Amino acid sequence: MKVLITGGAGFIGSNIATLLLSEEIEVIVIDNLSTGKRENIPAGASFYQRDIVYDDLSDIFTKHVPDILIHTAAQVSVQVSLSDPFFDAKENILGSIRILEMCRKYVVKKFIYSSSSAVYGDIGTQSADENFPPNPPNFYGVSKFVTEYYIRSYSSLFHIPYVILRYSNVYGPNQDETTEGGGVISIFANHFAKGTRPIIYGNGETKRDFIFVKDVAAANLAALHFSGSDVFNISSNTSTSLIELINRLNKISKKQIEPIYLPKRKGDLPFSCLLNEKAKKLLNWKPSFSLDEGLLITYLSKEGGKT
Repeated sequence: MKVLITGGAGFIGSNIATLLLSEEIEVIVIDNLSTGKRENIPAGASFYQRDIVYDDLSDIFTKHVPDILIHTAAQVSVQVSLSDPFFDAKENILGSIRILEMCRKYVVKKFIYSSSSAVYGDIGTQSADENFPPNPPNFYGVSKFVTEYYIRSYSSLFHIPYVILRYSNVYGPNQDETTEGGGVISIFANHFAKGTRPIIYGNGETKRDFIFVKDVAAANLAALHFSGSDVFNISSNTSTSLIELINRLNKISKKQIEPIYLPKRKGDLPFSCLLNEKAKKLLNWKPSFSLDEGLLITYLSKEGGKT
């Protein structure tokens, strides 16, 4: 089996690549290295530094003829989407269309897409399943959901099976904490490793559903073997507040660090939690890492410890 991963030098994509290689699956990586890092790409993967929006990719598809395309390349920052919606749409929508065109032209057998809980928007205090009416609250969520519609249309018109994976908040080692899209756990863990105070926007009661990156990679592996086309939440099905994260990191690090509180940012939602029963049943997937296990691994990676 040959699998091409867009964004395979990024946080999620590189973890997927590593897992697939361990399963003796041939992996081809495309990444423009704008946010991904060359050192993230596992040994054994074929790598091409290309931009999916601007560069010709025909030679890669002609040479490797991938069976499956895993599309993780994206602009992932809500705040960037608000400040530059044109850039967000170009990267997330137009880039995805170009990849879908390659899949159509070269008869790729399956398209696996990294979507987001951001497509749901404000779900109140209830957990959302895959049938919850999407209502994206920001341009990032809109761009991810619009791409889902393009995927469905390409499937209907050109018979490309798909699996759409809607991730909750992904975290783990090697996540870039220098940007908002880097993820709050990575940002917090980096502060704890340095002994500096993390910033909380709002009162700390914002709750998120955190899923460890290796569990996300396992979901993509499961999607390779899924027959048919469908949408799945990939989540822990639990919600944890930001202040609870601080408390857990204080316990893990044996430190006592108080956060800095700043006003809530535009576009941030108070609560997010995704039901994952469908993925458990149909993908035969479930999370393997508890939040404390994942936090410890992430914190130690920031401290330079083994992961």
